[in-house]
Amino acid sequence: MINFDEEIKKFHPSLEIEEAEDAIYNNNISDVTDVMMEMVEGMKDND
Repeated sequence: MINFDEEIKKFHPSLEIEEAEDAIYNNNISDVTDVMMEMVEGMKDND
């Protein structure tokens, strides 16, 4: 039978996951809202 407490003690997160997490959180990508706001501001400036 599996001893879950012992297995949890042995657990170490994958470095790949930690690296991916850092890349996701540190990446400043515009989302759709940012793009739409830039478009609206550009339209206002053109009037």
